Amino acid sequence: MDKLLDRLVANVGVDRGVAEKAVGIILAFLLKEGRSDKVQALINQMPGAEAATQAAASEGGGLGMGGIMGVGTKLMAAGLGMDQMQAVTREIIAYSCEKAGEDTVGEIVGSIPGLGQFV
Repeated sequence: MDKLLDRLVANVGVDRGVAEKAVGIILAFLLKEGRSDKVQALINQMPGAEAATQAAASEGGGLGMGGIMGVGTKLMAAGLGMDQMQAVTREIIAYSCEKAGEDTVGEIVGSIPGLGQFV
């Protein structure tokens, strides 16, 4: 996961701690809302991602909102603006495609209503 965090810091310009929180929030969302078997296989290919995902899931937040709105609220609380949220999400998806393949990531994204418009 260090390579992904380095990419987020370099390409999006976010702090490393914020990048790690964002990865955890997004992966926890994908695990909850998407095809959990596919998402878990992806997480397993990213050393450190499991811990980040568990930390994000245990924090809660989102003001009781689920789905994409809840994730957006959590990402904003972590310190990301709208442009940064989209950039971070795109970087995570691109990195995930490199790790698990475009077909697998496409299945994950396709299984979550409305997510395709953000990536």
